[in-house]
Amino acid sequence: MKGLIAQIEKGKPFFEKISRNIYLRAIRDGFIAGMPVILFSSIFILIAYVPNAWGFKWSADIETLLMTPYNYSMGILGLFVAGTTAKALTDSMNRSLPSTNQINFISTMLAAIVGFLLMAANPAKDGGFLTGFMGTKGLLTAFIAAFITVNVYKVCVKNNVTIRMPEEVPPNISQVFKDLIPFTASVVLLYAIELLVHNALGVNVAESIGTLLAPLFQAADGYGGITIIFGAFAFFWFVGIHGPSIVEPAIAAITYANAETNLQLLQAGEHADKILTSGTQMFIVTMGGTGATLVVPFMFMWLTKSKRNKAIGRASVVPTFFGVNEPILFGAPLVLNPIFFIPFILTPIVNVWIFKFFIETLGMNSFTANLPWVTPAPLGLVLGTNFQVLSFILAAVLIVVDVAIYYPFLKVYDEQMLEEERTGKSSDELKEKVAANFNTAKADAILEKAGATETVESKEITEQTNVLVLCAGGGTSGLLANALTKAAKEYGAPVTAAAGSYGGHREILPQYQLVILAPQVASNYEDLKVETDKLGIKLAKTEGAQYIKLTRDGQGALDFVKQQMEN
Repeated sequence: MKGLIAQIEKGKPFFEKISRNIYLRAIRDGFIAGMPVILFSSIFILIAYVPNAWGFKWSADIETLLMTPYNYSMGILGLFVAGTTAKALTDSMNRSLPSTNQINFISTMLAAIVGFLLMAANPAKDGGFLTGFMGTKGLLTAFIAAFITVNVYKVCVKNNVTIRMPEEVPPNISQVFKDLIPFTASVVLLYAIELLVHNALGVNVAESIGTLLAPLFQAADGYGGITIIFGAFAFFWFVGIHGPSIVEPAIAAITYANAETNLQLLQAGEHADKILTSGTQMFIVTMGGTGATLVVPFMFMWLTKSKRNKAIGRASVVPTFFGVNEPILFGAPLVLNPIFFIPFILTPIVNVWIFKFFIETLGMNSFTANLPWVTPAPLGLVLGTNFQVLSFILAAVLIVVDVAIYYPFLKVYDEQMLEEERTGKSSDELKEKVAANFNTAKADAILEKAGATETVESKEITEQTNVLVLCAGGGTSGLLANALTKAAKEYGAPVTAAAGSYGGHREILPQYQLVILAPQVASNYEDLKVETDKLGIKLAKTEGAQYIKLTRDGQGALDFVKQQMEN
């Protein structure tokens, strides 16, 4: 097993390069920016269809009233994502362009939206246009519109293909003329693609993509497809790569389209049977975080004899319950630990197999609502599937099965830790490997104290310092931001901290003097440094164990801020 892991690690640089690809990142960041629309629309889904679990159905008029906000938000999600994806890609492109010759992200957003409408909106007979492919069915078209638009702008801006105005003309007016040529070129190009596709196939681009990729969507919903997709999530995390950065952009269009299809099937009184949805990912496959670790901290706390393992369990229970599982991943550690390789990869796969069995064999309806990823997994499962009786049974089954899978491996690891505690000897080989891949040096020593903090000499911060903590989704970063806010109030330090997600930070960067990267996004340090250096902002990245310690040691967190500002 150690040899296998060593071979896998050799491919890490390649996978890291993929995870930093600007197009994959633009898709991910575009979805993050559009998440308020998705979550807002889900409120109305829950109100409209959760009562069905108790045999109550709204009248047709009330149902129409409830679904109208949904149709005007989620129903045109592709329109929004075309703009947000173009904006995210523009930001990435601008990093390689001179600060005096940047692409106007507002212009690319507008051009991408216009191009998307040309390729996805069908004209209605009585005027206006039909929105059938402007929602989740048009997401792939939205990505195409965004990518083509931004690249056309890049060519024009880089080669100064623009209309130059005299210096006396106000800058905002000059910008309009500067954007006119790339705007026209990108929209005309997208319209030409639409005309070619429509003449050849008789349907618009969005509908043709859905037709062409329908077999792929069906294959992704099969046992082989879900095994590969969700096994990859855990596999990449295990070897030190943020798995969602690679896998999520590739399946995002499928997951949201399937949730929409499930809703339409449910509305028609049919079986909502699409497996691959965002809810499946968050509340079935990654219960408690990647590796389906919801049960693991409880097992460490209650089923082990090692004092160290019990301490790790107690320290990890609460964050893992809300999907933030870095403490158990780095503290045990589970990642790069040969003992946990099999359960870490196998448990998510078995979970989705069981879910598929409940859908296809027992007749349970799949996810129709998109909920925040920090929703505790059992609650997210029953809410997202509209409180079906089978959803409660499924939640209980998954917990039992996950415990059964992890238990034998946990016992082996516990015996190993007990032996180290009895002899007073510990192997540093695994710690060094984890530190090399995740930057989590001394994680064991810190978590062994289960939240105890070291005595640190108080250092004063005299000037107002605004700190932005970034992680992948805004959850993990909240732990440190909250710790800093609490410590600043307790010690009277002029520090204000906020949490955010990497990719959604660019507009707010100028408000901060220091940016701290959580371990899961530390690989983005060099990319972000280009942005922070231009603004004169300090940038720091953290190690896994170091980050955990800072979230528990308020004074230590303030000292870390002080140290970074002095460097």
